[in-house]
Amino acid sequence: MEKNVEVCLLLDFYGKMLTERQREIMVLYYEDNLSLTEIAEELGISKQGVSDSIKRSEKVLYETENKLFLLKQYMEEKKD
Repeated sequence: MEKNVEVCLLLDFYGKMLTERQREIMVLYYEDNLSLTEIAEELGISKQGVSDSIKRSEKVLYETENKLFLLKQYMEEKKD
């Protein structure tokens, strides 16, 4: 599965695990396809801050999936 699609699905399942700001950044980056620079300008933060937030958020999403397996179960059910 392509990473962008996977992260969007993980956001659907586990987005509530992120802070409101983290969710906002992830949606702007993965769903709205804005660049780091565009997000930084829109939110009034540094490009590095955007990048760091994306990395931390991805880590939370993947770690949560590795504990709960909701996306994996969903994909298995979809195959049937």
